[in-house]
Amino acid sequence: MEKISIKAFATVSNLGCGFDILGFATGIVSDEITIGMNQLNKIRITKVSGPGNIPLDPLRNTAGVALQAMLNKLGTDQGFDIEINKKVMPGSGLGSSAASSAGVVTGANHLLGKPFNGPQLVDFAMVGEKLISGTPHADNVAPVILGGIVLVRGYEPLDLVQLPVPDEMFCLILH
Repeated sequence: MEKISIKAFATVSNLGCGFDILGFATGIVSDEITIGMNQLNKIRITKVSGPGNIPLDPLRNTAGVALQAMLNKLGTDQGFDIEINKKVMPGSGLGSSAASSAGVVTGANHLLGKPFNGPQLVDFAMVGEKLISGTPHADNVAPVILGGIVLVRGYEPLDLVQLPVPDEMFCLILH
């Protein structure tokens, strides 16, 4: 496989009194991401459509820096082309940056033969969160990657707990 298209869902975090420790994937709105390998030994963001002024420069884009962190850990200069159809509105509080960074590292991981597990992918996606907010945090990226409700119990080392989603739980988002 040389190309993959995925959906990376919006998230709701900071549930209750927890700040940057508890979030869930909505399952309703998602970024649509297509990622493919290239032979250029570099990351290229070839297209970003949708709302917001999202940079194509991979060093200024959450998805680009997250993917670069992953490739650095692997010790490879494999190139990738990325197209992002932004459906999670930037600045909406629904994890727009998280959707892009988590989606790209998840897609690239599949193309590379799945060398990393979920928590490792969260670590890479947190690099994208650091770019946009100044600090790495997992409350949005972890639910995108792992699904459902995720509790961030600690960061050194990263300690994530997937919690059961009650059948009667629903989410209403007004924006």
